[in-house]
This record gives sequence, C-alpha cells and structure tokens, in this order.
Amino acid sequence: MFAGCATIPTVGIHLWAFIPIAAVVIVAPGPDTVIVTKNALVHGRAAALGTSLGVNTGLMVWTVAAALGVAAVVRSSSVAFTTLKIAGAAYLIWIGAHSLRTAGRAIAAPEAASARRRVLSPAGGFRQGLLSNLGNPKIAVFFTALLPQFVAPHGGVLVPSLVLGGLFVAMTLTWLSGYALLAARASSVLTRPRVKAALDRISGVVLIGFGVRLALERR
Repeated sequence: MFAGCATIPTVGIHLWAFIPIAAVVIVAPGPDTVIVTKNALVHGRAAALGTSLGVNTGLMVWTVAAALGVAAVVRSSSVAFTTLKIAGAAYLIWIGAHSLRTAGRAIAAPEAASARRRVLSPAGGFRQGLLSNLGNPKIAVFFTALLPQFVAPHGGVLVPSLVLGGLFVAMTLTWLSGYALLAARASSVLTRPRVKAALDRISGVVLIGFGVRLALERR
C-alpha cells in the first residue's frame, strides 16, 4: 500500500507515510480531548496535564497489547469488544452525569457551590484519562488495523509495531499537553461560578453523547 514511501531499514516501517495520518487521527476531537478540555477549563492546568498523561499511558498499554497480539483478540472477539465498550461507555456517561450534577448545584447556589467545589487533583485527572482511553475498544481496532499498513513486508512485526505505537504516543502527548496548557490559560479568566457551571454542563452532555455512541459502536 505504501511501497513508494521511504522505509526505515532498521525496523522496517514506512515512517513518513505514518506521521501525517497519525497527526490527523490525533487532532480529531474525541472523548479524550473532551475530558482534557473539561479538566483544563474547570480544574486548571495540573488536572489537565494529569489527564493528558493518563490518556497517553492508556495508549502505551494499547501499543504493547497490539504488538503482542492482545489487541487483536479485542478486535476479533465479539464478547471482549462488547464488554470493553460497555464498560468504557458507562464510565463516560458517569463522568458526564457527574458534570451535569455539579453544574446543577452551581446554578442553584453559585456561591455555596463554588465553596464546595473540589478541585480535581492531577492523580484524579490521570485516572480519568487512563480509564477513558483503556475503555475505548476502537483504539484496539485502530492499532491492529492501521499500524500493520506501515510495516514493511517480509519482516518482523513486534519491533515496528512498538516503534510506530511509541511515535503515536509521543505525538499525542505533545499535542494533548500543549492543548491542555492553552486551555488552562483560558480557565484563568473563566472564574465566575455560572461560567464554570455552563462548561461543566456542556462537557457533561458531550461526554454522555460519546458514551452512548460508544455503547452503540460496532466492530
């Protein structure tokens, strides 16, 4: 498919064909981006960066799983795919519902809600990013279906898959961390409780929507 592209001889990968396609996939908005955005705008820089690290830790797990063939099991097994997508969908819906509930309290009593609002810790952001990413079986489909297209034929698969997956993680970390920092800067001017409540409400609806879509996803 990519025979005309330059191949890195030591590991047998079509690197220059992979980079632009990976970039498009990475910048496309999805549940991970929404959670990073929500945590940046509502909870600040530390929580957003923690979320970004959690997402990329999940991607590292998927990279190793794809290289070892575990992700292929998720892709081919209806039971594994369905179980994982339901768990991931339930988690997204839970986060969305929690955001809506928090927003509702803030609108009903802005000053009291602002005083009670718990700032999400970096560890809490990390956990959200990690679970959101690991609960998305479409990533298993992506890694097992797309990465082999950039591996040179008649060679080993393990090392090229790890290299491509590692590059994808590095690109995602750079993008999400930079995005989190920019979004966190915007949060410094969004200090009014009703504004933060509106952000919670919008992100909650979007996350619930992503959760429902994931639950209905087919392989």
